[in-house]
Amino acid sequence: MRSNRTLVIYRDELLHPSETFIRAQAESLRSFSPFFVGLRRTPGLSLPEDRLHIISRTGYIGKAQRARFKLLGPNAELIRMLARMRPALIHAHFGPDASNAVPVADALDIPLVATFHGYDATVSDEHLPKLYLRRRDRLKASADLFLCVSEFIRRSLLEKGFPADKLVVHYTGVDVDFFRPDPGIPRSPTILFVGRLVAVKGCQYVIRAMSHVQSVVPEAKLVVIGDGPLRQELQAQACSSLRNWEFLGVGDPQVVRQWMNQSTVLCAPSVTAESGATEGFGMVFGEAQAMGLPVVSSASGGIPEAVINEETGFLVKERDSDALATSLIVLLQNPQLWVRFSRAGQHRMRKLFNIQRQAVALEAIYDRVLAARSRVTTRERPGGMTTFWRGAGNFRPTGLDIPSNDSGTHASVGRSK
Repeated sequence: MRSNRTLVIYRDELLHPSETFIRAQAESLRSFSPFFVGLRRTPGLSLPEDRLHIISRTGYIGKAQRARFKLLGPNAELIRMLARMRPALIHAHFGPDASNAVPVADALDIPLVATFHGYDATVSDEHLPKLYLRRRDRLKASADLFLCVSEFIRRSLLEKGFPADKLVVHYTGVDVDFFRPDPGIPRSPTILFVGRLVAVKGCQYVIRAMSHVQSVVPEAKLVVIGDGPLRQELQAQACSSLRNWEFLGVGDPQVVRQWMNQSTVLCAPSVTAESGATEGFGMVFGEAQAMGLPVVSSASGGIPEAVINEETGFLVKERDSDALATSLIVLLQNPQLWVRFSRAGQHRMRKLFNIQRQAVALEAIYDRVLAARSRVTTRERPGGMTTFWRGAGNFRPTGLDIPSNDSGTHASVGRSK
């Protein structure tokens, strides 16, 4: 049973098909009830309509509303609606989105926790939104805690000047009950790629490797689940070099699980893109190993924290298609090694990355943040008002009737730091 402590999950766009990990994490909580808030709805994942609020409309009006929110902060109507729910805390996902959530947390005088997942911690500044760059220092000062999906992401944020005492590594976790293999389903010599079809995911290197793999193991097949701007280019590459391949487009978790259950290897060799974007952890690696599917990938970013080289899979240098091919052939032709990797991956995921276990740890983090906030004396600003962004307008929510929160302290508009 959930308690009545409301947790606001904030993401500018709710939610992209590849972001099942955000929904899964929220729905695994037990002492907090997640309520999803975003600027707009995307044709992606389903979310509970009774726990969902989209800030803007569609069309030109919605575009203007989103611009106003980013520049001036939330309007009084949004704050009144959220205040009636008495949220205990806001958890924002991705750095730029977290910067947009700062004025909401300020207005409600509740803590803000932000998770950095990958690109938001690794790309060079010239590839980040200018508005975010102007507000990043404010985010560093205002957020109560930054969750890093890997130790690699924590180090990346340290290099960008984020305060060390606010950085905590928290692995999101895998639903090991959902991603559980059915031993009754036979596995085929299928190499599976799951991910967005963008440069950082490295699908082009899988296709290059598969050309050699199929010359040695003719029955081997490449199956690609995902979509993105490179799809047409990648399909053309596969068509010109492979004899057995299939692109399935975006797949929901059931489709992904089905293919993970009948494939032999997951090959998703992420690379560091020209922008600096690097894999933060890679939830697909955890899901594959929970399904008993060994992984072949790159020793890039946070992947070595998800996959143990020569224990649950093989990790090779970035962009080394020959090494990828060699690793794939070894696993296709050595069933004893495949079984060893398969069992080790399942054991590791269930022991260390079970999402239920990680949800308990996350709620403990929330509780520590709330306890730390309760020890801080908050000075109310005159009239309970605040200006959200210095130099970006003087929008002030007024006339708000905000109730007390669960801790009994007044949820005044604005907070002192």
